[in-house]
Amino acid sequence: MRITRSIGDVIELSKTVEETDLATFETGTVHPFYGTFALGRDVEWVCRQFVLEMKDQDEEGIGTFLNITHKSPAMLGQIVRIEAVLDALEGNSLDCSFKVWVGDRLVAEGTQGQKILKKEKIERIKQQLLSS
Repeated sequence: MRITRSIGDVIELSKTVEETDLATFETGTVHPFYGTFALGRDVEWVCRQFVLEMKDQDEEGIGTFLNITHKSPAMLGQIVRIEAVLDALEGNSLDCSFKVWVGDRLVAEGTQGQKILKKEKIERIKQQLLSS
């Protein structure tokens, strides 16, 4: 693992809310807003950018937690801006906070954590789970 970032560093990405991002289940679309599960996926992706920059070839990131608080909806077709801040870096653990915006309106905020592990360790964990 390479330490290429410092506490307080920011990564920001934007995306347009698409049909596949709406709160939709087997019974249909619940509402025309950015679903929490899609928001979670996209926040994980933005926070993962820190991991992608810092991990070595023989390493991979694995999520440890995700907390999301919705403040207001983002509608189909709106552009959301996700801003992730590196809050903690201890050993192989990274913690981020994030905010999601539509223009100057706060849509959501929360925290997300990851660990950088050797790929062989991830494989060992997988094999242990498969054999139990």
